[in-house]
Amino acid sequence: MISNTLTLKQLEALVWVADLGSFRKAAAHLNTTQPNISSRIAKLEAALGLSVMQRDTGSVTLTAKGAEIVAQARIVLQNADTLVGIAGRPDLHTDRIRLGVTELVAHTWLRDFMRGVSDAFPNVSIELTVDLSRNLDKELANGMLDLTLQSAPFETAATGEIPLGEYPFVWVAAPEVAKGDTAALPILTHARGTVAHAELRARMGDKARIVPSNALMSSLHMVLDGMGVAVLPKVIADEHIASGALVALPMAWSPSPLRFFARFQMDKASRAVQAAAQLAADHQKRSLG
Repeated sequence: MISNTLTLKQLEALVWVADLGSFRKAAAHLNTTQPNISSRIAKLEAALGLSVMQRDTGSVTLTAKGAEIVAQARIVLQNADTLVGIAGRPDLHTDRIRLGVTELVAHTWLRDFMRGVSDAFPNVSIELTVDLSRNLDKELANGMLDLTLQSAPFETAATGEIPLGEYPFVWVAAPEVAKGDTAALPILTHARGTVAHAELRARMGDKARIVPSNALMSSLHMVLDGMGVAVLPKVIADEHIASGALVALPMAWSPSPLRFFARFQMDKASRAVQAAAQLAADHQKRSLG
Protein backbone atom coordinates (compact mmCIF):
# COMPACT_ATOMS: atom_id res chain seq x y z
CA MET A 1 0.00 0.00 0.00
CA ILE A 2 1.04 3.60 -0.58
CA SER A 3 2.16 5.47 2.50
CA ASN A 4 -0.28 8.05 3.88
CA THR A 5 2.38 10.69 3.34
CA LEU A 6 0.72 11.19 -0.08
CA THR A 7 -2.50 13.17 0.38
CA LEU A 8 -5.26 14.52 -1.85
CA LYS A 9 -4.43 18.04 -0.66
CA GLN A 10 -0.87 17.63 -1.96
CA LEU A 11 -2.12 16.41 -5.34
CA GLU A 12 -4.70 19.19 -5.46
CA ALA A 13 -2.02 21.80 -4.77
CA LEU A 14 0.22 20.32 -7.47
CA VAL A 15 -2.55 20.37 -10.09
CA TRP A 16 -3.56 23.97 -9.39
CA VAL A 17 0.01 25.25 -9.36
CA ALA A 18 0.51 23.52 -12.72
CA ASP A 19 -2.74 24.94 -14.13
CA LEU A 20 -2.32 28.50 -12.87
CA GLY A 21 1.46 28.68 -13.13
CA SER A 22 1.85 30.27 -9.72
CA PHE A 23 1.96 29.26 -6.05
CA ARG A 24 0.20 32.54 -5.19
CA LYS A 25 -2.67 31.96 -7.64
CA ALA A 26 -3.05 28.35 -6.52
CA ALA A 27 -3.22 29.48 -2.89
CA ALA A 28 -5.88 32.06 -3.74
CA HIS A 29 -7.94 29.50 -5.62
CA LEU A 30 -7.73 26.94 -2.82
CA ASN A 31 -8.46 29.60 -0.21
CA THR A 32 -5.22 29.03 1.67
CA THR A 33 -1.79 30.66 1.98
CA GLN A 34 1.20 30.49 -0.33
CA PRO A 35 3.38 28.90 2.42
CA ASN A 36 0.76 26.13 2.78
CA ILE A 37 0.92 25.41 -0.95
CA SER A 38 4.72 25.42 -0.88
CA SER A 39 4.67 23.04 2.09
CA ARG A 40 2.31 20.60 0.35
CA ILE A 41 4.45 20.53 -2.78
CA ALA A 42 7.65 20.12 -0.75
CA LYS A 43 6.16 17.19 1.19
CA LEU A 44 4.97 15.59 -2.03
CA GLU A 45 8.43 15.90 -3.59
CA ALA A 46 10.04 14.51 -0.42
CA ALA A 47 7.68 11.53 -0.38
CA LEU A 48 8.32 10.78 -4.05
CA GLY A 49 12.03 11.49 -3.86
CA LEU A 50 12.07 13.71 -6.92
CA SER A 51 11.47 17.25 -8.09
CA VAL A 52 8.12 17.84 -9.83
CA MET A 53 8.67 21.47 -10.80
CA GLN A 54 11.32 24.09 -11.31
CA ARG A 55 10.78 27.43 -9.62
CA ASP A 56 12.06 30.61 -11.23
CA THR A 57 11.26 34.19 -10.31
CA GLY A 58 7.64 34.73 -11.29
CA SER A 59 7.17 31.37 -13.03
CA VAL A 60 6.81 27.64 -12.38
CA THR A 61 7.75 24.94 -14.89
CA LEU A 62 6.98 21.24 -14.53
CA THR A 63 9.81 18.77 -14.91
CA ALA A 64 9.26 15.93 -17.38
CA LYS A 65 8.46 13.57 -14.52
CA GLY A 66 6.33 16.26 -12.89
CA ALA A 67 4.14 16.52 -16.00
CA GLU A 68 3.49 12.76 -15.85
CA ILE A 69 2.64 13.01 -12.17
CA VAL A 70 0.23 15.92 -12.75
CA ALA A 71 -1.62 13.86 -15.38
CA GLN A 72 -2.03 11.00 -12.91
CA ALA A 73 -2.92 13.39 -10.08
CA ARG A 74 -5.87 14.62 -12.14
CA ILE A 75 -7.10 11.03 -12.48
CA VAL A 76 -6.76 10.42 -8.73
CA LEU A 77 -8.71 13.59 -7.91
CA GLN A 78 -11.41 12.74 -10.46
CA ASN A 79 -11.69 9.24 -8.99
CA ALA A 80 -12.07 10.75 -5.52
CA ASP A 81 -14.87 12.91 -6.96
CA THR A 82 -16.50 9.78 -8.36
CA LEU A 83 -16.18 7.96 -5.04
CA VAL A 84 -18.03 10.78 -3.27
CA GLY A 85 -20.72 10.65 -5.95
CA ILE A 86 -21.16 6.88 -5.54
CA ALA A 87 -21.51 7.38 -1.80
CA GLY A 88 -24.26 9.93 -2.40
CA ARG A 89 -22.50 12.55 -0.32
CA PRO A 90 -22.59 15.84 -2.25
CA ASP A 91 -22.02 17.60 1.08
CA LEU A 92 -18.42 16.33 1.00
CA HIS A 93 -17.71 18.55 -2.01
CA THR A 94 -16.10 21.70 -0.63
CA ASP A 95 -14.94 23.17 -3.93
CA ARG A 96 -15.13 26.79 -4.94
CA ILE A 97 -16.60 27.27 -8.41
CA ARG A 98 -15.24 30.34 -10.16
CA LEU A 99 -18.25 31.21 -12.29
CA GLY A 100 -18.29 33.75 -15.10
CA VAL A 101 -21.57 34.98 -16.60
CA THR A 102 -22.69 37.71 -18.96
CA GLU A 103 -25.00 40.49 -17.89
CA LEU A 104 -27.98 38.85 -19.60
CA VAL A 105 -27.65 35.77 -17.38
CA ALA A 106 -27.01 37.90 -14.29
CA HIS A 107 -30.28 39.78 -14.78
CA THR A 108 -32.50 36.83 -15.70
CA TRP A 109 -32.05 33.30 -14.29
CA LEU A 110 -28.76 33.51 -12.35
CA ARG A 111 -30.34 33.63 -8.88
CA ASP A 112 -32.42 30.50 -9.48
CA PHE A 113 -29.39 28.75 -10.93
CA MET A 114 -27.19 29.60 -7.94
CA ARG A 115 -29.87 28.36 -5.54
CA GLY A 116 -29.97 25.12 -7.54
CA VAL A 117 -26.21 24.68 -7.22
CA SER A 118 -26.41 25.40 -3.48
CA ASP A 119 -29.17 22.81 -3.05
CA ALA A 120 -27.20 20.18 -4.97
CA PHE A 121 -23.82 20.96 -3.37
CA PRO A 122 -24.46 22.68 -0.03
CA ASN A 123 -20.78 23.17 0.84
CA VAL A 124 -19.64 24.43 -2.57
CA SER A 125 -19.15 28.19 -2.79
CA ILE A 126 -19.47 30.28 -5.95
CA GLU A 127 -17.12 33.14 -6.80
CA LEU A 128 -18.96 35.24 -9.38
CA THR A 129 -17.63 37.34 -12.26
CA VAL A 130 -19.99 39.32 -14.52
CA ASP A 131 -18.34 40.52 -17.72
CA LEU A 132 -18.49 40.65 -21.50
CA SER A 133 -18.41 37.25 -23.17
CA ARG A 134 -15.07 37.92 -24.89
CA ASN A 135 -13.45 38.63 -21.51
CA LEU A 136 -14.96 35.51 -19.94
CA ASP A 137 -13.59 33.52 -22.87
CA LYS A 138 -10.05 34.65 -22.06
CA GLU A 139 -10.43 34.01 -18.33
CA LEU A 140 -11.66 30.46 -18.96
CA ALA A 141 -8.75 29.82 -21.32
CA ASN A 142 -6.12 31.01 -18.84
CA GLY A 143 -7.55 28.97 -15.98
CA MET A 144 -8.97 31.86 -13.96
CA LEU A 145 -12.58 30.64 -14.32
CA ASP A 146 -13.97 27.11 -13.93
CA LEU A 147 -17.33 27.59 -15.65
CA THR A 148 -18.74 30.26 -17.94
CA LEU A 149 -22.31 30.92 -19.07
CA GLN A 150 -21.68 33.02 -22.16
CA SER A 151 -22.64 33.79 -25.74
CA ALA A 152 -20.82 32.71 -28.90
CA PRO A 153 -18.61 33.16 -30.85
CA PHE A 154 -15.51 32.10 -28.90
CA GLU A 155 -11.87 32.79 -29.64
CA THR A 156 -10.57 29.87 -27.57
CA ALA A 157 -11.62 26.24 -27.31
CA ALA A 158 -13.31 24.56 -24.36
CA THR A 159 -13.43 20.77 -24.11
CA GLY A 160 -16.80 20.91 -22.34
CA GLU A 161 -19.72 22.81 -23.87
CA ILE A 162 -23.45 22.46 -23.21
CA PRO A 163 -25.85 24.50 -25.40
CA LEU A 164 -28.10 26.86 -23.46
CA GLY A 165 -30.32 27.96 -26.33
CA GLU A 166 -30.83 31.23 -28.16
CA TYR A 167 -32.01 34.69 -27.13
CA PRO A 168 -33.57 36.78 -29.94
CA PHE A 169 -33.34 40.57 -30.13
CA VAL A 170 -36.20 43.05 -30.16
CA TRP A 171 -36.41 46.74 -31.11
CA VAL A 172 -38.02 48.82 -28.37
CA ALA A 173 -38.80 52.42 -27.49
CA ALA A 174 -40.70 54.32 -24.83
CA PRO A 175 -44.38 54.77 -25.82
CA GLU A 176 -44.13 58.53 -26.49
CA VAL A 177 -40.97 58.02 -28.55
CA ALA A 178 -42.60 55.19 -30.55
CA LYS A 179 -45.41 57.53 -31.62
CA GLY A 180 -42.99 59.82 -33.46
CA ASP A 181 -40.41 59.43 -36.22
CA THR A 182 -37.79 57.01 -34.85
CA ALA A 183 -35.62 56.89 -37.98
CA ALA A 184 -33.18 59.60 -36.88
CA LEU A 185 -33.01 58.63 -33.19
CA PRO A 186 -29.93 57.09 -31.52
CA ILE A 187 -29.89 53.28 -31.52
CA LEU A 188 -28.85 51.91 -28.12
CA THR A 189 -27.31 48.46 -28.31
CA HIS A 190 -24.52 46.00 -27.46
CA ALA A 191 -20.85 46.88 -27.00
CA ARG A 192 -18.37 47.36 -29.80
CA GLY A 193 -16.75 44.12 -30.88
CA THR A 194 -19.91 42.06 -30.40
CA VAL A 195 -21.69 40.27 -33.22
CA ALA A 196 -24.86 42.30 -32.61
CA HIS A 197 -23.03 45.62 -32.91
CA ALA A 198 -21.19 44.52 -36.06
CA GLU A 199 -24.37 43.28 -37.73
CA LEU A 200 -26.25 46.43 -36.78
CA ARG A 201 -23.50 48.67 -38.16
CA ALA A 202 -23.34 46.66 -41.39
CA ARG A 203 -27.13 46.80 -41.79
CA MET A 204 -27.74 50.44 -40.83
CA GLY A 205 -24.65 52.02 -42.40
CA ASP A 206 -22.31 54.73 -41.17
CA LYS A 207 -25.01 57.41 -41.02
CA ALA A 208 -26.93 55.64 -38.26
CA ARG A 209 -26.42 57.01 -34.74
CA ILE A 210 -25.49 53.74 -33.04
CA VAL A 211 -24.68 54.07 -29.33
CA PRO A 212 -22.95 50.92 -28.04
CA SER A 213 -22.69 50.10 -24.35
CA ASN A 214 -20.82 47.52 -22.28
CA ALA A 215 -23.81 47.47 -19.91
CA LEU A 216 -27.12 46.18 -21.22
CA MET A 217 -28.99 47.57 -18.24
CA SER A 218 -27.67 51.05 -18.97
CA SER A 219 -29.09 50.80 -22.49
CA LEU A 220 -32.37 49.58 -21.01
CA HIS A 221 -32.57 52.51 -18.60
CA MET A 222 -31.78 55.01 -21.35
CA VAL A 223 -34.50 53.69 -23.65
CA LEU A 224 -36.95 53.72 -20.72
CA ASP A 225 -36.05 57.40 -20.28
CA GLY A 226 -36.86 58.11 -23.94
CA MET A 227 -33.26 58.68 -25.05
CA GLY A 228 -33.63 56.73 -28.30
CA VAL A 229 -34.65 53.32 -29.57
CA ALA A 230 -32.85 50.17 -28.47
CA VAL A 231 -31.97 46.77 -29.85
CA LEU A 232 -31.91 44.48 -26.82
CA PRO A 233 -32.26 40.78 -26.05
CA LYS A 234 -36.02 40.26 -25.79
CA VAL A 235 -35.72 38.53 -22.41
CA ILE A 236 -34.30 41.75 -20.95
CA ALA A 237 -37.14 43.90 -22.30
CA ASP A 238 -40.13 41.54 -21.88
CA GLU A 239 -41.13 42.74 -18.41
CA HIS A 240 -41.16 46.37 -19.52
CA ILE A 241 -43.08 45.58 -22.72
CA ALA A 242 -45.69 43.73 -20.66
CA SER A 243 -46.05 46.66 -18.26
CA GLY A 244 -46.38 49.19 -21.09
CA ALA A 245 -43.18 51.02 -20.17
CA LEU A 246 -41.74 50.01 -23.56
CA VAL A 247 -43.24 49.29 -26.96
CA ALA A 248 -41.89 46.61 -29.31
CA LEU A 249 -41.26 48.24 -32.69
CA PRO A 250 -42.38 46.37 -35.86
CA MET A 251 -38.95 46.12 -37.49
CA ALA A 252 -38.39 43.67 -40.36
CA TRP A 253 -34.80 42.92 -39.30
CA SER A 254 -32.94 42.26 -36.05
CA PRO A 255 -29.42 41.04 -35.28
CA SER A 256 -28.83 37.30 -35.06
CA PRO A 257 -30.02 35.74 -31.78
CA LEU A 258 -27.45 35.32 -29.03
CA ARG A 259 -26.33 31.68 -28.77
CA PHE A 260 -25.45 30.72 -25.20
CA PHE A 261 -23.34 27.87 -23.83
CA ALA A 262 -22.14 26.56 -20.50
CA ARG A 263 -18.38 26.09 -21.01
CA PHE A 264 -15.65 24.38 -18.97
CA GLN A 265 -12.49 22.35 -19.44
CA MET A 266 -13.50 18.70 -19.14
CA ASP A 267 -10.10 17.44 -17.98
CA LYS A 268 -9.93 20.00 -15.16
CA ALA A 269 -13.57 20.29 -14.11
CA SER A 270 -14.69 18.75 -10.84
CA ARG A 271 -17.94 16.80 -10.58
CA ALA A 272 -19.52 19.92 -9.04
CA VAL A 273 -18.52 22.07 -12.04
CA GLN A 274 -19.86 19.54 -14.54
CA ALA A 275 -23.09 19.17 -12.59
CA ALA A 276 -23.44 22.96 -12.37
CA ALA A 277 -23.10 23.20 -16.15
CA GLN A 278 -25.98 20.77 -16.59
CA LEU A 279 -28.02 22.64 -13.97
CA ALA A 280 -27.47 25.80 -16.02
CA ALA A 281 -29.05 24.09 -19.02
CA ASP A 282 -32.03 23.02 -16.92
CA HIS A 283 -32.57 26.50 -15.46
CA GLN A 284 -32.17 28.18 -18.83
CA LYS A 285 -34.89 25.96 -20.33
CA ARG A 286 -37.25 26.93 -17.53
CA SER A 287 -36.42 30.62 -17.97
CA LEU A 288 -37.48 30.44 -21.63
CA GLY A 289 -40.67 28.62 -20.76
